[in-house]
Formats: sequence, C-alpha cells, structure tokens
Amino acid sequence: MVNREHPLVKRLDRFLEFLIENGGSDLHIKAGAETRGRINGSLTKFTKTVFSEEDSLELTRALVGDSGIDELQVRKSLDFSYALNKDYRFRVNLFKQINGISFVFRAIPTSIPTIDDLKLPEVIKKITDESMRGLVLITGPTGSGKTTTIASMINRINHSRLSHIVSIEDPVEFVYNDSKCIINQRSIGEDCNTFSDSLRAALREDPDIIFVGEMRDLETIDTALHAAETGHLVLSTLHTVDAKETINRIVSMFGSKEQERVRLSLASVLEAVISQRLVLTTDGKRRAAVEVLRKTVRIKDMILENRIHEITDAMKESGDSYGMQTFDEHLLELYRDGIISREEALDKSTIRSDLDLAIKNVIAERGGNQINEDNIPKLKEL
Repeated sequence: MVNREHPLVKRLDRFLEFLIENGGSDLHIKAGAETRGRINGSLTKFTKTVFSEEDSLELTRALVGDSGIDELQVRKSLDFSYALNKDYRFRVNLFKQINGISFVFRAIPTSIPTIDDLKLPEVIKKITDESMRGLVLITGPTGSGKTTTIASMINRINHSRLSHIVSIEDPVEFVYNDSKCIINQRSIGEDCNTFSDSLRAALREDPDIIFVGEMRDLETIDTALHAAETGHLVLSTLHTVDAKETINRIVSMFGSKEQERVRLSLASVLEAVISQRLVLTTDGKRRAAVEVLRKTVRIKDMILENRIHEITDAMKESGDSYGMQTFDEHLLELYRDGIISREEALDKSTIRSDLDLAIKNVIAERGGNQINEDNIPKLKEL
C-alpha cells in the first residue's frame, strides 16, 4: 500500500502532475542525478538538484513497502502500476543501477482514447470491425504508442460486439469497464506467471479475443499462432520497425526446419500489421505515423513463397483498394497537410531519398513554397 502522505511521494506526485501539464510521456528519477521528463520526445530537466541515493531507497519503501525492497534485492527490477488520480495512471519500472535506484514512470490516461482521438487512419476502424479471427499485430519501438492504439481498438470492440476478451499484460495498463464484452485482464507476476503459460491457459477460458501484451519469445509466438489458427482473434505487439521486418522476425525466430511450417501458419492467420513511429507535429505535439499491411491473396502468396522483400511494393500498389499504406506515404500525407515539417518527415522515413524526392514534387506543385511551420510551444515552468 502506497504511503500517500510521505513527503517523497507528495514530491513524486508534483513531478507527475508537471509531466502531464506539459504533455510529457515519461518521468525519470535517478539516484545521483537530476529528475527529468520526456517532453515531445526529448528529455528535459525538471530540477537542478540531485535526487540522493537515500531518497531513492526511501521512495522505493514508500511505494512498494519492505517486501518490495526484499523483492528488488532478488530480482533487481520491479514492474507495477501507480495511480496519480482518477484520470492518470502510470506504468512503473523500478530498477537498481550503479548509483542506487532509478524509476521510470510511463503515463497512461485512465480514459481510453478512441481511434479518432489518436488521429489514426480510417482503415484501423475497418481492421477492428472486420477482424473476427486471426492475428493482428501492432509494432514499433518502445514508446511509439502501440499499447494506446491497441486499447482504442479493444474498447471499440468492447462497445460493439458480444465477446469474451482475455488480456495478458505486463503490467496491466489501460483498465476496461465491461460494456458489451466481458473483459478479463491478467497481470504477469500478480495474476499469472508468463505470457506463454497464460496464453495456453486462455485457450481453456472460452475466449473470443486474446490480447497478448508482447510476443517476447518463440514459445509465446508459436502459441499465439496456434490460438489464431483455432478460430480466435489474437492481438499482440512486437518491437519491429515495419511490416516487412515483422514477418521476417517471426519466421527467423524458428529453426530452419520449422520455418516452412511457420510461413504457412502466418500466411493463413495474419490479418494485419499496424506499425507506428511517433512524429513531432508543427504545433509541438506528437502523433503516430502509421504503416498498414492487410491480408490479401497477393500478400499471402508472398509470405508462403518467402518473397517478403516485395511486400512494400505490394502495399503501395494495393493501397487504394485495401487501405494499405507505407510509412513514407503517410509521412508525405502528413507533410502535405502541414502537420509535420519536412525535416521531421525525412527523419522518420524508411527510404529518405525517395521521400525527399516526393516532398520536392509537393513543393514544386505549391510554386516552390514549403509547408508553413509554427513554433513549438515552450515548456511550462514547474
């Protein structure tokens, strides 16, 4: 039980409130260093004073108690959730480092944003509404908004279908209130042991939809493919940069003798890959640039025949019919609409030279004028 009256917990809450007020995503408290927050993708100092090693130990005790201190000595890191108020919760990773203990608090709004709130492409709604079975993957680097996108999709299903959803997360982030669905959320370490064990157990729990927080290992991936093959809809995440690499990563995790079987399974069950990269907008906010791969006969054949290198071209050529798009196509659209700068588009591009040429063509169409870019708002003061 957190001691909310402890002076260090009150100090923590002020840091977290400041982070939220400035649109930040992560708070970093490190023993032996100044406290910092990630604002618009960049780490910004919140204090000039150093957080001491003694204070880091005392804050740990106030957050997780003496039993948590003992567990930290054994495991060297802890994962848990922290509620600031009714509107904001945080995913916390607490870990030992050379100067003491460090904390990372990732902001998780209690209210679940919609697909429209996140300004995601309309095709995400179609994928959510039309996928009744199979595998849907959301991919991208850490902090790219994968969990938020999945939450918006699950909550859309929650308000539109009569289904049983089992989620397996580490830890639970967004908390759902049952609407048309029954949603059972399980947290690794508290409610269950591992992703693979919990996924196998979920198959005996009469699920329609299974959300696996992350496909971390070969056993979890293999079980997820089996779950999708047996008629369930499986949603999960991977730390891959785009759709093409996602397929390569899944197949390559298996031995050479197993890869043909995995390609056959993946070609059969893969419904969509939604890949994300956060971009900084011209008004100082962040939103997702999105690549979308959807299941088609052509994509299925490419997976079966190991022609993964052709998938990007297939996405470009099928975009109008199926809503598929590459990162560079979405970045060009965002630039054309004045949402991101040229530099930001090129920085987040997959093939920089091709996107640069496309942007030059847009500029030429506009009579040589670049998109007008506003100044990014300055950080509020603590």
